[in-house]
Amino acid sequence: MFEWFKKRKTKPSDQPHSPRPSTVRHIDIPGLGTVWSDGRGSYVSAPISVNVLSGERCEISVEGYDDDENQEDFHVAIANFLSIEPSVLDAAEPYIFQYYQDCSSYVPELTIHLPSDVWRHIDFGDLTVSRDLFGDRGIYASLACGCDWEEEHGLQIVFRNGAEVNKVGPNDGGLANSAAYADPALQDVVYRRL
Repeated sequence: MFEWFKKRKTKPSDQPHSPRPSTVRHIDIPGLGTVWSDGRGSYVSAPISVNVLSGERCEISVEGYDDDENQEDFHVAIANFLSIEPSVLDAAEPYIFQYYQDCSSYVPELTIHLPSDVWRHIDFGDLTVSRDLFGDRGIYASLACGCDWEEEHGLQIVFRNGAEVNKVGPNDGGLANSAAYADPALQDVVYRRL
């Protein structure tokens, strides 16, 4: 699925990681190693090779870790995410393709014929791991992506407990469609058509 991926240009996070200033707070988080405070309540890792992305490197941000009463939940979700196979994204293909189809009238110059072709038009970004404070209180890993059919809002792929895709669509910051659309009936809906 990702053979094309190795031919893409190098992203800034693929560059060698520069050391953080010694005045910045840092801690160790299992699975990520040493992470640095961003000064806004999150910790950020050095670029890490991610198996589900066929080894692409990305920074991983962890939000709300310090104040969380069960940090082990973060450790489990991070371990899950770092161990899942690229085939986990296969489940997201039809939903991402639906998202493209919903936006295709706005980009008539872009034609994607098959769900498996969407990956040629996606640039994976960085990952944020956080607790859902408004829904089931689970831990989610949210991957921000750029996509050729929706440059303004991009694409968001969310993994429940770091293990399974539970949401795709425009990058609205929601961890489940139930939160994004304030509708509890959408908790298990992976993609809500636009």
